[in-house]
Amino acid sequence: MAIIQMYTNDGCSYCIRAQRLLDKKGVDYEQIHLRLNPDARRWLVEHTGRYTVPQILVDERPIGGYDELKALEDQGRLDEILGIAA
Repeated sequence: MAIIQMYTNDGCSYCIRAQRLLDKKGVDYEQIHLRLNPDARRWLVEHTGRYTVPQILVDERPIGGYDELKALEDQGRLDEILGIAA
């Protein structure tokens, strides 16, 4: 299974949606709260070029935020990316 990291902030409705989708998939993920770790925000912007949350990385590869995560699910590609056996 893939290593999944999700960068979030408190009170972010898109972060909650992304969490629910990943929870529904039954995958483990590390949630990194940017409010608690300002260095993580700096690293995230350098690594992804994005400042908004959530930002989701799978095996250190940025896939985007909730909209991109949901689009992958709608296309039937998310399970493969997350390493979920068919």
